[in-house]
Amino acid sequence: MTIKLPAVAFRNVFRNLRRSILSAVAIAVSAMAIMALLALLETMETDMATNLTSYYTGEVRIRHADFEKYERYNPLHLSLDTDEVISVASAVEGVEAATPRINFPANLYIDEKNNGAMGVGVDFNTEQAFIDFPAIMDEGRIPEPGANELLMGKFLAHDLGLSLGDKVTMLTSTALRGSNAMTFTIVGIAAFPVGGLSAKTVYIPIDRAQYLLRMDGHSQEILLLTEDGYKERDVANAVKTALEEQLSLKTETRAWKDLNMMYTFLSIAKFIYYVMGAIFFVLGSTVIINTTMMVIYERVREIGTLGALGMQGKELTRLFLLEGTFISIAGSTLGTLVGVLIVYILSKTGINFTEAMSGVDMEVSSILFPRVNWFTALFVWIYAIIISSLSTLIPSRKASKIEIVEALRYV
Repeated sequence: MTIKLPAVAFRNVFRNLRRSILSAVAIAVSAMAIMALLALLETMETDMATNLTSYYTGEVRIRHADFEKYERYNPLHLSLDTDEVISVASAVEGVEAATPRINFPANLYIDEKNNGAMGVGVDFNTEQAFIDFPAIMDEGRIPEPGANELLMGKFLAHDLGLSLGDKVTMLTSTALRGSNAMTFTIVGIAAFPVGGLSAKTVYIPIDRAQYLLRMDGHSQEILLLTEDGYKERDVANAVKTALEEQLSLKTETRAWKDLNMMYTFLSIAKFIYYVMGAIFFVLGSTVIINTTMMVIYERVREIGTLGALGMQGKELTRLFLLEGTFISIAGSTLGTLVGVLIVYILSKTGINFTEAMSGVDMEVSSILFPRVNWFTALFVWIYAIIISSLSTLIPSRKASKIEIVEALRYV
């Protein structure tokens, strides 16, 4: 007996259209949810990587070897000679750009009140390779080197009731454990992507920071960017070795992925989401299992007849497996397309986490714009089809074991 199983299976899908649609919708919802979740998680991972390498650590960060040990005391005296370190580091193969920074806690004295803030001394010229200041400028301009000017986060300016042209006195502790204060003029207000930066950070020229902190010619850290094709850890090790050999300087030189545990946790979470996705599809596939089981019980006489006409058990298994596969393809295609559409819409409108992340110190932008990743879409589509199709093996094998005589007697 020759039977075209795909044609028969396709026809059987429409024998009870309502039940087939219910099964397909279950798979579609699963595919849509996983597609959206993976897109959001990938966006968060990419966004965090960009923010970390731009605003916090660079791709490689160089500090004095003992700085981390005493970091809670703000040990600005454990500093680096800026010119010497940059000269040696920049000569290492794989280093594309370098910039010095000084991070220090400060109080902004306004209306006879002290307001806590985080000061950052930077070289605005070399920072262009790390931070696109023109893109985040909300008002004003970038401070000029040698001038008592500062760039303030948008939220901080709003909270303090400050605007362009206002003067702010900054008080802080120096590297010599003394106190010092300088008055700066606000010449720029920036809308940093990370809410924490906008809410508490001010940027000043590094020469002014060195004068304020009594750190002439020295920096707290040197950040590096690596050239394409070079691994950050390899470059970090090479720079560390070069500094020890040429300057006899022991440093803590590490790649950015080794400096932030949250990024590691996010990468682990991504793997967990893939596992959860598999479980989600299996749960969605229970509808197909249930549907196929019901179809088998309703078609016992038909199965017996097919068996009597010569259809083997393996062919019966293939028949029901094909029916489940057709339903899975329909559901997976619909769900993936809807998921892609949702992600595309969100890529234009964005997802605003400003309120949700209020008070949360995490290096993720307040507004995320998920992007359609066609590789992820293809993966979800195939993933859904495979898991959903395989779920029909259980009832399909049961159908293949039905005795022909018993099936023909079934009413």
